[in-house]
Amino acid sequence: MTLDMTCIFCRIIAGEIPSRKVFESDHVLAFLDIGPLSEGHLLIIPKVHVSQLVDLPDADAAELGRVVPRLGRALLSVTGSDGLNLLVNNGASAGQEVMHCHWHLIPRVSGDDLGYRWLAGNYPEGRIDELAEAYRSALAPS
Repeated sequence: MTLDMTCIFCRIIAGEIPSRKVFESDHVLAFLDIGPLSEGHLLIIPKVHVSQLVDLPDADAAELGRVVPRLGRALLSVTGSDGLNLLVNNGASAGQEVMHCHWHLIPRVSGDDLGYRWLAGNYPEGRIDELAEAYRSALAPS
């Protein structure tokens, strides 16, 4: 496990900064956010220091994905909420403030006024097909 001891989340992983851990495995740590958007807001982090989701090694990404449903079930049970948001801010332009890959699991209930902006747009004629082809090319085996 590679840590960056200038990173607050790495210092939490190392035990230098206290946290309210709710889950821990060899690859993942989940703990309560100290600045919650709603009561029971969890942070889920890989135990390897990478700044963004796109830099996460496959094994760590797989472990994160594997535990999210389990953490989500626990969150719904503990908080009594009837919904949740899974949020990943990847990069400063997307709102990421701590540059250690992390996922937010946020309890939601109807009428909680947390909201979110979803400003859907439209593609110009033919652009959606160009993008689909560009993605297929980028994802094709080398």
